[in-house]
Amino acid sequence: MSKVSVLVVDDATFIRDLVKKGLRDNFPGVQIEEAINGRKAQQMLSRQVVDLILCDWEMPEMSGLELLTWCREQDNLKTTPFIMVTSRGDKENVVQAIQAGVSDYIGKPFSNEQLVTKVKKALQRAGKLQALMSSAPPKMLSTGGFANDSLAALTGGKAEVVKPSAPTPVPAAPSAAPAPAAASKSPAGRGQGQLRLPLGSMACVIKALSLKEALLVVKRTEQLPQVLESAVLDLEQGEAAETARLNGYLHAVAAFEPKPDSEWLQLTFRFVDRDPQKLDYLSRLIARGTAQKHFSPGA
Repeated sequence: MSKVSVLVVDDATFIRDLVKKGLRDNFPGVQIEEAINGRKAQQMLSRQVVDLILCDWEMPEMSGLELLTWCREQDNLKTTPFIMVTSRGDKENVVQAIQAGVSDYIGKPFSNEQLVTKVKKALQRAGKLQALMSSAPPKMLSTGGFANDSLAALTGGKAEVVKPSAPTPVPAAPSAAPAPAAASKSPAGRGQGQLRLPLGSMACVIKALSLKEALLVVKRTEQLPQVLESAVLDLEQGEAAETARLNGYLHAVAAFEPKPDSEWLQLTFRFVDRDPQKLDYLSRLIARGTAQKHFSPGA
């Protein structure tokens, strides 16, 4: 019996590793192919058959929507399950994907359970789930932690430990805001963002920003964010309230103040996007001096 094949398409290595691990842990018999963008995926699909496509939306060279449109124009790919995995969760984007022929939708950040549920549903509809489960080896792969190669690639073999910085006064959040607010000297909306995690969202203050990462301050909750947890950082900037959705993961979590019961947490959020538009957006923010002038709670 031939193996069930899944193609994972994303320009971010971290996201591809996350999806691949979720698939291998829950479907040990699966055969996984991967592509770094829609163009590479198109080339692969032109010469081999797959049973399911899991694809990001925003990628260089060819987007997920463009790949989906192309797939639905090919006789051999018209009915192949195509799941869009993306932070584009707005209604108009969902409608656009449905009109193009998408099979299902997974919003970033996603939990392993959400991924497995969507994949099972898609393969069940395609009549491939039973074949996949029956091809699994008798002993399931370990589900504890990331594969060693993925973890090493992401953190150089060891997760970075960030020491709490010296206490910096954090302004009290207004009663209407559930999380820290930017200093009163900052323009409205500057220095704030929304961090979306698999189990919920939280407002954040951005202390520093670079093309590689953002240093965030969030109010502590009962459930602490976890290192290597995938997330999406929503940033708004400019008079038109332009929004950038930046994909990444939590590289480090530390108390903002050097005490165990600190009310605030300091998070290092590493970007994984390589989309030129997003990098240009970040470059413009940094060039304006936003990270230094407006993104500090004590500014």
